[in-house]
Amino acid sequence: MNVTLEDARRIIAAAEARADEMGQPMNIAVVDAGGNLVAHVRQDGAWIGSIDISISKAWTSRAFDITTKDLGDNAQPQQQFFGIHTTNGGKVAIFAGGVPLMRDGQVVGAVGVSGGSGEQDHSVAEAGAAAF
Repeated sequence: MNVTLEDARRIIAAAEARADEMGQPMNIAVVDAGGNLVAHVRQDGAWIGSIDISISKAWTSRAFDITTKDLGDNAQPQQQFFGIHTTNGGKVAIFAGGVPLMRDGQVVGAVGVSGGSGEQDHSVAEAGAAAF
């Protein structure tokens, strides 16, 4: 089981529709079960600095099979994963916008979104994941 390019296009289309609805241009990345980039889109006007962030959020969500929002909540001082963002060559993103993609109860990839507030990023990622 893996995320195909067709899947990624459907996920991105749903995420773009949600971003358009809120009027916030986004970067949207989809990775497969191995954390490899399947597809990415930068909407017109989305920050170029958020390209790598969206990819890192997708990778992180797949690497730990958790939303980056939940990982971030557990990565604060005095929490169990404090400092995790310093691992994996600094690739770990600990703020909202990464959501695992599930198929038959297994994580088979993830979507990562960056370009708005954490709440906006998470909402757009959830919309993409729902289309999977």
